[in-house]
Formats: sequence, C-alpha cells, structure tokens
Amino acid sequence: MLDKVRMVMVETTHPGNIGAAARAMKTMGLGDLRLVAPKIHPSAEATARASGAGDVLAAAQVCATLDEALEGATLVIGTSARQRRIPWPCLTPRQLTAQLSREPEDTRIAVLFGREDRGLTNDELHRCNLHVSVPTNPDYGVLNVASAMQLIAYELRLALVGEEADLPEARSRRSQMPLPEMFWDEPAASNQAVQQFLDHLQRVMEGSGFLDPEQPGQVMTRMRRLFLRARPDKMEISILRGTLVALEKRLRGPDSR
Repeated sequence: MLDKVRMVMVETTHPGNIGAAARAMKTMGLGDLRLVAPKIHPSAEATARASGAGDVLAAAQVCATLDEALEGATLVIGTSARQRRIPWPCLTPRQLTAQLSREPEDTRIAVLFGREDRGLTNDELHRCNLHVSVPTNPDYGVLNVASAMQLIAYELRLALVGEEADLPEARSRRSQMPLPEMFWDEPAASNQAVQQFLDHLQRVMEGSGFLDPEQPGQVMTRMRRLFLRARPDKMEISILRGTLVALEKRLRGPDSR
C-alpha cells in the first residue's frame, strides 16, 4: 500500500530540504514525491542531500498547483504545528498509524508539508481530512520539514507495510486505540470531488440568501470540516450534488430550464 502514498511539499524554499525529504522517503519505502511550485528545483544541493535517493528525487513531480498535486487522492493529511481558530481533527503520528491501519486498501493518501517559515496556509489545511502534529518540546517546537517527513514516513511504514515491520508491543498499543473502522460499499470520493461539491454547496448557500458572501464568518470552514471528516464515497457525493442541482432549479423558479 506504500505505492498509494504521496508526499507533497508546498512551495519549498530551500532545495536541500527536497533532497533530504527524498532520502527520508526512500528509507521508509516511499517513492511518490510531489513538489508544488518549489522555489528552486532541480539543484545540485538537493541531489547532494538526497544521498542515495536520487531515484526518488529524479521521479519527483513538479506541480503548478495544489489541485494538481492532490488529483485522485481520497485521504489528505495536513501537517500542522499550531492550533487553528476552528479546530480540525488532529492526530499525533502514532494515532495516524492507528487510523491508517483501518483504511480500505484502495485509499489513496496524500500528506502535505508546508513552507519552511510558515507551514501550510489555512486554505490549504482546509483541503485536508485530518491534521497531524508531532508532539514536540513545548519550549522548542521547531522541526525541520525533512525531519517531520521522516517521522511521519516511519509511522506510515508501520501502518501500511505489515507486521514484519512492526514490533509486537506497538501492535498491542494500536489495537487498544478506540478509532472506528471505515467501511464503504462504493469507492471513496476523491479530494477533488469533495472540493467541487463544497464549492457547489457554497454557491447554493449564497444563492439562497442563507450565506452572506460579504460576511461569511466561519460557516464554510465548518462545512468543510464536516464533510472532510465524514469521508463521503462517490455515490454519496453524487447524491449531494444532485440535491444541490434540484435546489438550484427550485430557486430559479418553475419556468427555469
């Protein structure tokens, strides 16, 4: 299942971090690296820091937008070091391991890593089903992006490779964590499909007069949190989109086509 995991670095400033990230990934058996608008790539510094993981670095996909990097993903995880005004489901890397061990085998996972100086923006974090935060020293919580990737890649390996990569005591701890299993009779909707539904929902809410676009408050942030937490499948998204289309027709009146 490691081949269904992609690591996404957003607007990385220092090319050495890209090389170090490639090395971190290869040590844990990951190979899909996506770079969203990196400041410098390719570079000799990244190649030097990759140190034996040149194949991962060479295969890295450079994406112009986050949408491009997330295409096809069904579970998006954002790394975040700070609390948000509207709390989001947030796990430690070990809790993330427990969550992933309960995912269907066809889950396509994307893990987002933000800029060195300010991480991911609120809008980018609002694209994520889950947030993961490394429980660092409260007096000094500064963690290099490649180091954070190494920690999370390790946990991903424990969750997805199988028991041969895990210690018995770790399996015992995870089995006791009260996280619900996820079941679908349809494939999970992609992140892109959920975002399109949320954009559609916002248009209908504004068109109905329920949502004031000049003073939206945190309404859509909470709606995004709701549906990203719910993890709708393809059929559910289709039903929701069809409902919105019917509502739009009713709002336009009986003579509309």
